[in-house]
Amino acid sequence: MTASVHQTENLLFSVLLQLIIMIGAARLMNTLFRRIGQPGVIGEIVAGLMLGPSLFGHFFPDISIAIFGAKSATPITMISQIGLILLMFQIGSEFEFGHLESKRNKAAVAAITAASVGVPLGLGLLIGHLSAPVLAPAINPVIYSLFCGVAMAITAVPILGRILREYGLTRMELGVVAISSAALNDVIGWVMLAGVSALAAAQFSAQGMGLQVAGIFALVATAWFILRPLANHLIKSFPLIEGDLAPNLMAVVIALIFALGISTYKLGIFSIFGGFLCGLIFHKHTEFVVAWRRQVGQMVLVFFLPVFFTYTGLRTNILGLTGANDLFWLAVILTGSILGKLIPVYLAGRVTGFSHHESSILGALMNTRALMELIVLNIGYDLGFMPQNVFTMLVIMAVVTTVMTGPLLKWWLPRIGHEIPKGVEA
Repeated sequence: MTASVHQTENLLFSVLLQLIIMIGAARLMNTLFRRIGQPGVIGEIVAGLMLGPSLFGHFFPDISIAIFGAKSATPITMISQIGLILLMFQIGSEFEFGHLESKRNKAAVAAITAASVGVPLGLGLLIGHLSAPVLAPAINPVIYSLFCGVAMAITAVPILGRILREYGLTRMELGVVAISSAALNDVIGWVMLAGVSALAAAQFSAQGMGLQVAGIFALVATAWFILRPLANHLIKSFPLIEGDLAPNLMAVVIALIFALGISTYKLGIFSIFGGFLCGLIFHKHTEFVVAWRRQVGQMVLVFFLPVFFTYTGLRTNILGLTGANDLFWLAVILTGSILGKLIPVYLAGRVTGFSHHESSILGALMNTRALMELIVLNIGYDLGFMPQNVFTMLVIMAVVTTVMTGPLLKWWLPRIGHEIPKGVEA
């Protein structure tokens, strides 16, 4: 066995061992959390935290380093990113646009998007400005504050999509308004994040931002006028075979998903939105969507996505927050993040004609951050503008705001006559 082959086999061994642990822990915690009435995805996030320095890495540091060493970080990261792109395609394909035809719902999406971005962004900038001298004295305070603002403004489209599915809200009016608002929220968030990242790298220009926005509109137009008819042609050319997708159709769709992922990446709004855009192209083909979810979707949820949660958990050390100063700023971040989403979205819902309980549900849904929040935090951390302790605080915030969603939905949904599915009613 040559040295290169031996090195490859060692890397493969490390990756396979990590995947076994990640997938096993995520599935175990997913099952446990569903039994206690929480969305299973929360259990997967907690599994990632448990495998990191907050628990396993703290008590068994040598074993943790041996298993989750840096040598396999790149392939694990790539696997998680591919999973995110495929998940976003699935969420986009399950969109139901019929509810957005009414003037009220269009107005609601616009108002909720503005409220759910503007208020948390302002609070994040303020908290960043006030905390910078204490928590990030060695970091550019403007860039640090901007990252805090974007992190607090984000809503987690993929996690929100999974929660909507688990609670049977995917095709309901409230669910469609929430996921539409979250999608716009995140597109704005990604554009802001790209601008902040460029500013951090001293490459920001008004002209560059204008070209980026123009490129986004051009891509959307291309998807609508060219790729949407192409999708219709593909579905007709490769009909389902006994309810299953034809292999050629699956191959073309996967290639298209990744191609749009490359396009959005080049536009600075990250590759996962290419998957979401591709899903929107196929959303009206119901039989295709059902077959895709059955043949591909479960693999994405069980195999790919837990890898990302675990990777983030390995970088998060909750036990590192020990001082009164850290706990104070954690409380400030939690309070600002929660109230900065719930109250503005509730008011936007009421102004656009939703009832008290419906507006409360919209606030709870838009308060869900989790996955997208974690992506933003990892970018800020990797660029060096997010200190370890602030990274940990914001990860805790992402988990807490998402954990809140289940209990709030179970409290308010029955009050609008919606029955909680059996799998999450405990």
